[in-house]
Amino acid sequence: MKGKIIYKELSYQVMGVVFEVYNELGYGYQEKYYEKAIAKAFDKKGIAYKRQVAYKIKFKGGFIGIQYLDFLIDDKIVLELKKGNYFPKRNIEQVKRYLNVTNKQLAILVNFTSTNVKSLRVLNINNKS
Repeated sequence: MKGKIIYKELSYQVMGVVFEVYNELGYGYQEKYYEKAIAKAFDKKGIAYKRQVAYKIKFKGGFIGIQYLDFLIDDKIVLELKKGNYFPKRNIEQVKRYLNVTNKQLAILVNFTSTNVKSLRVLNINNKS
């Protein structure tokens, strides 16, 4: 597994859509508008996804809340969208929680910045599949 890129082709397709959206819309919109544009582009390209996927947060056997993923791509990749020029620790921790709760291997954290798109691949070190 060492040196292998997880979901290389699907990741490439996802990032292609993200760049396509950024190139057309540019910077300055709220995350929800980027999300809507990405969903429309996924539909057009035939990329399977779920949007605003709810996952229950449990504590000591009880339900304490819900988290919502921006996207779950092909039931494999968590895609989280943000606006900003850097990756705050809280956003990285957020996608790590999503990976743990979904038991998925890969999340892509995307920042729409004033000059371009930045992305960070975050792996679930607890999932060895």
